[in-house]
Amino acid sequence: MDIDKDRLPRWGWLLVGLFVASMGAQFVNAFVFAPAGLAEEYWVITVITAMAPVLIYLGIWYDDDRQHYWEYPRERIVGDLAFVLMGAAVGSALALVAIIDFDIPRLLREVVSMGVGFLFSWALFWWRNPDLYGVGPK
Repeated sequence: MDIDKDRLPRWGWLLVGLFVASMGAQFVNAFVFAPAGLAEEYWVITVITAMAPVLIYLGIWYDDDRQHYWEYPRERIVGDLAFVLMGAAVGSALALVAIIDFDIPRLLREVVSMGVGFLFSWALFWWRNPDLYGVGPK
């Protein structure tokens, strides 16, 4: 299935991707983690882990100057995706665990956790692919 980039602007694809990722994460939270007894305060980790690939890979898919990424071997792309997912999960979990016991509003805790998770995820992706961002060998 070939998706036409011009059907929606970049921000439209971003909203659609983030919505689908969020719904998938909430499905996992409701049907896997809730029955397993994971406290609702930690569900944000699943959400950022699902959203991080959308935030990172949408730009690579959309930008013409980054299309060479898709020529890499499938194993490398899968490895990059694993780094993105693990980076988001570990980064957001570390941030959340560090601030969860403080008297900080839940929304602010979740935003901080999401920010740290995404930054950690993107940093790992950038470390593996500096050529995509104008740094390193092309």
